[in-house]
Amino acid sequence: MSNTDDLVQCASCIGRRAFLYRGAFAAAAAALAACASVDTSAPTLPAGSSIKVSDYSALNSVGGIALVSISGAKLAVVRTADTSFVVLSRICQHQGGTVNINGSGFLCPNHGAKYNATGQWIGGERAGNLISYPTSYDAATGVVSIG
Repeated sequence: MSNTDDLVQCASCIGRRAFLYRGAFAAAAAALAACASVDTSAPTLPAGSSIKVSDYSALNSVGGIALVSISGAKLAVVRTADTSFVVLSRICQHQGGTVNINGSGFLCPNHGAKYNATGQWIGGERAGNLISYPTSYDAATGVVSIG
C-alpha cells in the first residue's frame, strides 16, 4: 500500500469519526435548545374573561373541576366552596406540558408532577405550583369573572 492510499484511508476514518462526533453534538444541542425554549408562563387572558357556572355540570358541587379554554388558554376552574372558585392555568411549571384532571387534582403527563385541586404541587417530579388567576363570583348571575 502506498502512502497515498494510507492518507485516503486515514482521511475517511477521521471523516467518519468527526461526522459521528458532530452528529452527537448537534443532537445534544437540539435537545437542550428544546428544553430551553419551553414556555411555562401562564397565558394572558383578555380583560373581562368569565364563565357561566351553569354551563359546566362539574361545577354544580364543591370540589368540582371543569376544563375550560378561553382565547386558546387552557384553564381549570375548581369550585372550592358554595361561592368561591379557583381558576388555574393548566401549563405545568416544569416542562410546559398541559396538566389533566387526576382524581381530585391534576397530573402532568410529561413527567408525573401531581397537584392538588388548588394547584399546589404535592408529588411526583418537583415542579412549581400551577399559576392561578384572581376570580370573583356573582351568585345572582352565576358568573365567575377571571382576572
